[in-house]
Amino acid sequence: MKYQKRKKALVLLEDGTIFYGKAVGDKEGTAFGEVCFNTGMTGYQEIFTDPSYYGQIMVATNAHIGNYGTNSNEVESDSIKIAGLVVKNFSYEYSRPAADKSLLEFLDDNNLVAISDVDTRALVSYIRDNGAMNAVISTRVDELDALKKELKKVPSMKGLELASKVSTKEPYYFGEEDAKFKISALDIGIKKNILRNLAKRGAYIKVFPYNATKEEMAQFEPDGYFISNGPGDPEPLSESIETTKQILKTNKPLFGICLGHQVLALANGVSTYKMHHGHRGINHPILNLMTGKGEITSQNHGFAVNREETEANQDLEITHTHLNDGTVAGIKMKYKNVFSVQYHPEASPGPHDAEYLFDQFFDAIRASQN
Repeated sequence: MKYQKRKKALVLLEDGTIFYGKAVGDKEGTAFGEVCFNTGMTGYQEIFTDPSYYGQIMVATNAHIGNYGTNSNEVESDSIKIAGLVVKNFSYEYSRPAADKSLLEFLDDNNLVAISDVDTRALVSYIRDNGAMNAVISTRVDELDALKKELKKVPSMKGLELASKVSTKEPYYFGEEDAKFKISALDIGIKKNILRNLAKRGAYIKVFPYNATKEEMAQFEPDGYFISNGPGDPEPLSESIETTKQILKTNKPLFGICLGHQVLALANGVSTYKMHHGHRGINHPILNLMTGKGEITSQNHGFAVNREETEANQDLEITHTHLNDGTVAGIKMKYKNVFSVQYHPEASPGPHDAEYLFDQFFDAIRASQN
């Protein structure tokens, strides 16, 4: 097998706990970030390129990663967004005919540090028990003291504004210009498949930077507004929150996903909080309180909306709840065509359990035009 003499590597958590492994390929390096894990059996390429994971070291719970290679059409942004990767078994060879390169080539193209041969079951169990925390992965196994000092300088995810790191710098368009509907989307870490889902339902979308004003977004004369997913703590996003407040005054339909869901809550005076270790995977059970139906959903968030404050807010209603821990998974405004969900309907893990949310958005747009 290739790379028989791979360098030793380690995962060092901020509390001093160490897990050992080996470098993937012949790459040496060091990467810092908040360590988290994803329980998905597939979809690693989409996970690695999802802007919501910016600044995080991803631990894959699936024992084999890389066995179906990568495909250039299966990305959620223009580059890998995770800070580093930890796996149990890394597959250097792939067997899928549709793949255009190996995962190793994909990681090398993006200069990503990855380590394998780690006891990921023990590592994930430790995170579950002790919570998400900053970590470093490195091939510098003989420089523990230096790595610990460098790790202490890494800022906590709590209070960290990251949307500006992944948002578009300039507005751009997506979809067909002669489409039936126009959508102004606030990019705080948007995934490409969200844009595809909006476009295939007849929308021409103008995507705006995270700090765009309502006035700038309104110049497109949209039929509705969208607030995207994204990374980091929602509370520091003062500009996005203010823009959302102003959008709500227009009475036009608005749909928010993930970080956009949290921003909508904050715009309504409801706080958010950092979760113990977050929700990341494609098998999270959700109950739709409006229909009584269950949904299997894709989730990726380390912050959540305060339930007590939401229940006490006279303008909001909880529409969805997470069946594992009771966290708020969806809200709507009682007197406006405005709603949001904490999960990712575009990821289709059900596979189609949550696609109706996009249809619901366009139904709201049609109703507002009558």
